[in-house]
Amino acid sequence: MFGDPKDINEFKETSGYTIDGLWYPRVTKIVTIKAKPALYYYYGEAKSYKAANESTELSAREGTLIHEVAEAILLGKDPEIPEEVKGAIASFKEFLRKTPISVRPEDVERRIVNRDQRYAGTVDAIATIGGKLGVLDIKTSQAIYRDYCLQTSAYMDALKDEFPALETRWILRIDQLQKCVKCGAIRRLKGGNEKIKTDWRNYSMKTCQHEWSEFYGDIELQEFPSWQNDFQAFLAAKRLWEWENEEWLKKVAYL
Repeated sequence: MFGDPKDINEFKETSGYTIDGLWYPRVTKIVTIKAKPALYYYYGEAKSYKAANESTELSAREGTLIHEVAEAILLGKDPEIPEEVKGAIASFKEFLRKTPISVRPEDVERRIVNRDQRYAGTVDAIATIGGKLGVLDIKTSQAIYRDYCLQTSAYMDALKDEFPALETRWILRIDQLQKCVKCGAIRRLKGGNEKIKTDWRNYSMKTCQHEWSEFYGDIELQEFPSWQNDFQAFLAAKRLWEWENEEWLKKVAYL
């Protein structure tokens, strides 16, 4: 995860996109320059670097499954739902009945490029929710983190001229949990890692021989209408990322 690319081709492939003959760094790669203490702690607590990587890759595959099925449902399709994500998707369908989300096929997994600021990316969706047009980003994390605002602000600036009515952005979080039917503790099992949330004041939760329910979805939609300040932070992160990767960027003729 933290290794350097082997050669220029690997750097170009893993760090950006080539569009109309020009190479641009990828939004999601740029924002990795920001420190993530929780991730470093996770790697430090793991049995080994290899074990941590394997768990991270498994977690990413599980997240991708939810992501792909959710996008297909947004497009009005009836996809086959893998057994391991049925709980999350069932809750997502119920959420959509209460909060309709409208998207066009051409605006799902849409490639964007900001030629003025020189970066590119892929937007999960440009959506209409509650009469507003905005950028929709789907996450499968256990919380909505402020870091996501850097990524979505970059998409907003890249799309603002093409979509004058674009006015907001949302993070749609789709997670999957279990609940103990005896004490009410919450279990999250992702990437082979188990996390159990209990109330420290409740002794019975700590001593309970848990019996877990079927998996169910934990769905959250949060709007972030003001994006300009976040975009300035993104540009600062981009400059730091360029500094960190200066030698590679010279080789690809970006600098």
